[in-house]
Amino acid sequence: MNYEQKSEEIDNKLRRVTDPFGNLMVDLFHYIALFAIGGAIFWSAVMAFVDMASKGGASISDILLLFIYLELGAMVGIYFKTNHMPTRFLIYVGITALTRMLIGDIQAHHHDPGIELLYITGSILLLALANLAVRYGSHRYPSPPIPKPGSSVTNE
Repeated sequence: MNYEQKSEEIDNKLRRVTDPFGNLMVDLFHYIALFAIGGAIFWSAVMAFVDMASKGGASISDILLLFIYLELGAMVGIYFKTNHMPTRFLIYVGITALTRMLIGDIQAHHHDPGIELLYITGSILLLALANLAVRYGSHRYPSPPIPKPGSSVTNE
């Protein structure tokens, strides 16, 4: 056995030992980060709800804020189950945040709407078109399934 073969054999043995440990560490970080993000979203939603309850009611802006928390929580849940980041949910969060901003702007300046109204509505339209493009692209060009760590991929 020559030097290159010995080196390759040692490398293969080392990979058999270190790869499972590396995969474990990545998965562990992944789950801890998802639980931390989910916990932060839950905590923020609870605090927003408590604030609404202390005021004795909720405005439409407050309700839209709860929808943003709901969408973020659903996004974390989907990512936790599928390991895919649902880009559409980020777009929905953006649309909901802009709608919340639009309602606040209209409530504050309902007699004299400014150019901001056009900017916000144009941004909502742009995000809606982006959502359409993402949906079309994911339907027309679906992603191949991602193999789970440790599984072998065969071309059959």
